[in-house]
Amino acid sequence: MTHSGVLAELTPEELETWAGLATLLEWLPTALDAQLQRDAQLTHFEYGVLYALADAPGGTLRMSVLASYANSSLSRLSRAATRLESRDWMRREPDPADGRFTLAILTDLGRQKVAEAAPGHAALVRRLIFERLTSAQQQQLRDISRRIAGGIRPDEGWAPATASAPSA
Repeated sequence: MTHSGVLAELTPEELETWAGLATLLEWLPTALDAQLQRDAQLTHFEYGVLYALADAPGGTLRMSVLASYANSSLSRLSRAATRLESRDWMRREPDPADGRFTLAILTDLGRQKVAEAAPGHAALVRRLIFERLTSAQQQQLRDISRRIAGGIRPDEGWAPATASAPSA
């Protein structure tokens, strides 16, 4: 049976590569969510929001910046923020520098939640990704990920404050 339709333009090698990447894109978020829900009662998205705030100076970011980092609409982020606020892990308040903006602020309990969730999350990421790759493959994955992301959106998105400068 031959394949027709939209993917018919891909070579067999391209289709094999795409199938592997597409499978990874489907399976990885589910695995991350399951671990974080089980261990910390957080979704991966919520953990990412709290982690980005924990990494930001003063634990504070404008909601619009946080939405960009999370590749999220403001409405999706607002719904997550409401859940996080109900648990006292973050709060929102007007930006005193410009009241048109809202700040997301990590609370002390939120910082504790990130510290509680981080070890299990890091262990899973290591087990699923880093333990399966050599150092050279890890560098290749960083480079490939940046290159693909740059084709989707020109901005670099979120990167940890401690991240090294991108390689050329």
